[in-house]
Amino acid sequence: MAEMDKNSDLFVLDDLFAQARSQDATPAPDFMERVLQDALQAQAAAAAAPQRPRASWFRQFSAAVGGWPAMAGLATAGVAGLWIGVNPPSAIETTTENLLGTSSDLYLVDLMPSYDFTLTEG
Repeated sequence: MAEMDKNSDLFVLDDLFAQARSQDATPAPDFMERVLQDALQAQAAAAAAPQRPRASWFRQFSAAVGGWPAMAGLATAGVAGLWIGVNPPSAIETTTENLLGTSSDLYLVDLMPSYDFTLTEG
């Protein structure tokens, strides 16, 4: 790689930065007055604007789900699921037994058939 000399483009940036550091960065007083007036006007306008009341969590949830039609569907499905869970029709029970090939005597199933319970007795 060739060695860079003082006339390289990289050193031009150093000169520009040094020149910028030597200048005074204080803004003009009339500029600061205009910025302050704009800020005060924006502050007054924001304070005068009416504030909308914040929506409740239920209203936010309802809007996220899809409104009242979706809430009605959720309520209907919840009530139907609760009713079927509490009082299942006999058709569901017999269909499940036929599909799984089991009976309702699940309390007789040995979950650990190879475990020797005599080893636990002292």
